[in-house]
Amino acid sequence: MTLNEFLEKKPLYYKKIDYTRMPRAYASIKDKLFIPPVIHLVGTNAKGTTGRFLANALSALDFKVGHYSSPHIKEFNERIWLNGKNCDEGILEKAHEILQTLLSEDFKNTLSYFEYTTFLAMIVYKDCDYIILEAGLGGEYDATNAFEKILSVITPIGLDHEEFLGSSIKEIAQTKLRSVSSKAILGEQRFKEVLEVANEISRTSSVEFIYYKDKLSQEDIYLSEVIVKEKELPHYLQDNLLLCMSVVKELGYEIKKNLFNSQPLEGRMERIQTNIWLDVGHNTLAAEAISHSFAPNSINLVYNSYKDKDYLSILSILAPIIRQVEIIDIDDERMALRKDLEAAICKNNLSFKKFETIHKDENYLVFGSFRVVEAFKTRF
Repeated sequence: MTLNEFLEKKPLYYKKIDYTRMPRAYASIKDKLFIPPVIHLVGTNAKGTTGRFLANALSALDFKVGHYSSPHIKEFNERIWLNGKNCDEGILEKAHEILQTLLSEDFKNTLSYFEYTTFLAMIVYKDCDYIILEAGLGGEYDATNAFEKILSVITPIGLDHEEFLGSSIKEIAQTKLRSVSSKAILGEQRFKEVLEVANEISRTSSVEFIYYKDKLSQEDIYLSEVIVKEKELPHYLQDNLLLCMSVVKELGYEIKKNLFNSQPLEGRMERIQTNIWLDVGHNTLAAEAISHSFAPNSINLVYNSYKDKDYLSILSILAPIIRQVEIIDIDDERMALRKDLEAAICKNNLSFKKFETIHKDENYLVFGSFRVVEAFKTRF
């Protein structure tokens, strides 16, 4: 059975997760795997761009680097980036063959899509100097937390996936920050509860949290401004770039401009035409960053949302920059009911229509989730 055939038999999402399964599976094959130094990215937003900035920087330093991210937009191999490009399908198939020989029948049958894919990446990355390993939706119990790490990187934490992580910022921060084993670089945080949880963990354990700006000089900050301007990146990506720079310095390497020549990850405020931007964001933190990037200009929002997202608040945050909402049809039972989405749009005093086409004289932001961006890219 090919990798694609095997993964197609696994559900992408579970209403209930067995948090013991991944550690048990890893323990069963640990002595047969070689895991290079792992840098673990945990947070609600900015994991993808921060991870890709870091992977590109370490590659520019002539290291062999793997960057594991999720989910993908169109092709599965987007998740497993190796030495500057998405992994070759032949390498993925070989890794799949190896993994099939290592795992017991029970684990082959019961591992989730994400858990199996995580093991697959570890086999692909066996010859790397560094692995940039991005957590899925969690932290402490995330599949990626099964592996030993040399450093954790904490991106902004906010409300998301409350059904799994907790109903408050404090609970979510605890779940995510308990994944840190020894040392973490702490990125910019909007909520004071995140810093309070970090301080409490440091006080009661040997875990060290380092605030990212404490690693940076004024020259580093100035360089980040130059890079953002020259590459025409959205301004909010500067914090992600600075967080990456602080990690590079923590690893003992010098900051140089040539380390940041590559573009950030696809689908993160990606400008695919002069009047079209794509962003896979799906929560209020992402909406706030995007709203600041576009203000005071307005856009047509090509949108849909999963039913478990706070789309009422997301639309409220984006409302000042929205000319109108254009709802893109997506055949997925996880998406919000059309009547509920329309009610949220009306409650924010916004006009809407069904998305049909792009007009060259108007600006568009495609936003709401990976599924929204995938649906748009499939049609255009």
